[in-house]
Amino acid sequence: MQAITVQDRDAGVSGLTLSDVPHPRAAENDVIVEVHAAGFTPGELDWPGTWTDRAGRDRTPTVPGHELSGVITELGYGTTGLTVGQRVFGVTDWARNGTLAQYTAVEARNLAPLPADVDHLTAAALPISGLTAWQALFDHAHLITGQSVLIHGAAGGVGSIAVQLAREVGARVIGTGRVGDRDTALGLGADAFVDLQAEGLADIGEVDVVLDVIGGEILERSTALVRPGGTLVTIAEPVTVHPRDGRAVFFVVEPDRACLSDLAQRLRDGRLKPIVGTVRPLAEAASAFTPDKRVPGKTIIRVSED
Repeated sequence: MQAITVQDRDAGVSGLTLSDVPHPRAAENDVIVEVHAAGFTPGELDWPGTWTDRAGRDRTPTVPGHELSGVITELGYGTTGLTVGQRVFGVTDWARNGTLAQYTAVEARNLAPLPADVDHLTAAALPISGLTAWQALFDHAHLITGQSVLIHGAAGGVGSIAVQLAREVGARVIGTGRVGDRDTALGLGADAFVDLQAEGLADIGEVDVVLDVIGGEILERSTALVRPGGTLVTIAEPVTVHPRDGRAVFFVVEPDRACLSDLAQRLRDGRLKPIVGTVRPLAEAASAFTPDKRVPGKTIIRVSED
């Protein structure tokens, strides 16, 4: 089968190539999925798990990508709850070969059934972004009706989902981003938008929750916006400057089949819409790792036709 692989961590994006690799084998409690569409995180070539297994052993050449939508073709020993031929979507383990491939092995618990009326391209844009937004807002920040939330990168993969979820729960939503993101963020339901390149964060005032996906200076400056008892949640980097009278949480998203199923139902009901940005074929996946800042949403790799 064909897959995008990388052998040398020092080569970075330039080391990504389309290669012929062996068909994956299903371990206990695994399934083999024929990948129809896949998502990835541009920075994942810097993650330790991209290069080593859980025991720290080198596993190059490695296949990147950790989001997928596709069809189950094989069940590993002991696998329950899923069937061959079933449409599924979800995430793959950080320390195993990923989804930029025609087939991949996935732990069954990391997948959820995909309704027949949800297309694979849309579904592949949801797993990491959707789970991250949900866990940030509700599991870590405990956002509730009537509170206010500042969402950085409101037109991006995570931010766009977070805006919709926060809006639905009845929170006041302030989005940030570049000037070209304003219409997208407001169209998703944000009550206000701040252009980070031209407007000051200090003018926003205090909020109950800050969701940060940027890190660096923006993360540090955002701590001053958290009102007493509030929470700053970030996925960018560990927090070194904490809110004066609030909480700060850095977390890595975790698979959750029940949450994936809930997100899929919201898709079907029209209450949630991931923004699919650029769609590229598998052969062009390497060039897709350099994001096009002019296109909002998440880049998706089309691996095979539905």
